[in-house]
Amino acid sequence: MNMKLKRTLAATMACMMVAGTVGCSSGSKPEASQGVAKPEGTTQKEVSADEPGWMRNSDDKVNLQWYINFSWFTTPWGEDMTSQKITEETGIDIDFIVPAGNEAEKLNTMLASDTLPDILTLGWWEGQIKEMIDSDMVYALNELADQYDPYFFKVADDARLGWYTQEDGNVYAYPNSSYTPSDYEKYDNISSNQTFLVRKDMYEAIGSPDMSTPEGFLDALRKAQEMFPQVNGQPLIPIGFHEFGETGNWSVEKYLQDFLAIPYEKDGKLYDRTTDPEYVRWLKTLNQASREGLIANDVFVDKRSQMEEKIAQGRYFAMMYQRTDMAAQQKILYNNDPNSIYIAIDGPKNAAGDDHILQGGGIYGWTVTLISKNCERPDRAIELLTYLMSEHGQKRVCLGIEGETYDMVDGKPVVKDEVKQLLQTDRTAYDRKYGADDTFWMLQDLAMQLQWTEGPQEPLAQLEEWTYPYTTFLSQYEGLDPAVGTEEEIIGLKIGRAWGEVLPKLLLAQSDAEFDELFNKFLADRESLGYEKLMAVKQAMMEENKVKLGLE
Repeated sequence: MNMKLKRTLAATMACMMVAGTVGCSSGSKPEASQGVAKPEGTTQKEVSADEPGWMRNSDDKVNLQWYINFSWFTTPWGEDMTSQKITEETGIDIDFIVPAGNEAEKLNTMLASDTLPDILTLGWWEGQIKEMIDSDMVYALNELADQYDPYFFKVADDARLGWYTQEDGNVYAYPNSSYTPSDYEKYDNISSNQTFLVRKDMYEAIGSPDMSTPEGFLDALRKAQEMFPQVNGQPLIPIGFHEFGETGNWSVEKYLQDFLAIPYEKDGKLYDRTTDPEYVRWLKTLNQASREGLIANDVFVDKRSQMEEKIAQGRYFAMMYQRTDMAAQQKILYNNDPNSIYIAIDGPKNAAGDDHILQGGGIYGWTVTLISKNCERPDRAIELLTYLMSEHGQKRVCLGIEGETYDMVDGKPVVKDEVKQLLQTDRTAYDRKYGADDTFWMLQDLAMQLQWTEGPQEPLAQLEEWTYPYTTFLSQYEGLDPAVGTEEEIIGLKIGRAWGEVLPKLLLAQSDAEFDELFNKFLADRESLGYEKLMAVKQAMMEENKVKLGLE
């Protein structure tokens, strides 16, 4: 799909939220229900829709606990100059709570014991969100805003509010990294994370071949293996993917299907992408690669930490991988030898050679933030959200502090050289010292931040810019998982596990006949588990999404 067609689609989508959404006209808000009972410790203050609450109440010092449902997040609040400035401006200090191990166990324990902290940020897909809402454990953000900080509605995006509005007319969660159809109309530099990567020096050494056909793909892997059997004394890994898990592998499923431009629907009905002939052809191509010794055993057992180590060593020739997941390792390679970095090229294509259709940021975003009813100061919590969602707050978390981390030059922010240098060479040290560049990403608005960013910098620029022509809005096909506890959810989990079990076997099959036998058995098992019931629910959810997005 070319950019012109995508913009036409986006323009159609921009007439969005015409049905099924609440409060999506300019400056509007979802209807509140019965208001918010004033918790102990709060005092009724004068509120204004024309001035944010944090500006009026910054001398009201509070400390809020904020749970982040990602064990890898380790940056404390208050050590860096950006978070210190935010606390100075708002009067709000933060104590982050992060699970030490399994995120689900930690979150479920807090739910069971009713010990949710003041604010929570977790992936939008997590089933516990519905549990928290249904159990009346989190505040309706619109009700808090009505009572304590109506300026919230000036900084909240109407389309995002509409998307996250529940059946009761309330909004309990607000997303980060969310893109609306109008964002796709406004910007031509929205990126996808999906990339097909090759190590630059090796790729050029074998003649920069076309790897978009099965023949070219296999031939390139063979040549790389032959020319570079070892990397610094370690065996070359010809092709790498995301890690294999209980339900499969992103790279070999959705990523490959998107690269092949396999449709998500046909004639208004969800399409079975798994049985598409082009997809099966490329699964067999990967099986052929395996039979030739071009897929290392490491690929099937390595976890992300092991993969990161091998990426930093440059041991993969090619990868179908999420570019942001290897950014730190790309910088290590660049600092060691700029020619050893990974570059994005056209990956597998269908037989017609159609352009890739890669998923860009969508309306769901990445995470959502909620305010717990255990919060003793929900008035200050909603003011903090308003601050972080505003243009002022976004500029702060993106750029930091004028004169300290950036300067204004000819009306545009320019990041200081020493700040940029630390960002490029030691992200952890940067986070602890400066805390900008979305160190505190919980409510980042990447579309809004495009007006301030200088654009991607090397060695990451090429990876991002390559995706621009292929990036497509696909939110109508997101979030099609049945409700937790339903029969269809159980069916989906069983089918997912069955696929996760058979996928490695398909790639490791010793013959086409064995591949076909395994694949056909999976399809039969899928049917017996209740595939048609599952697809009926997904179909209804897709149709509902389309209505909310104004696509029908």
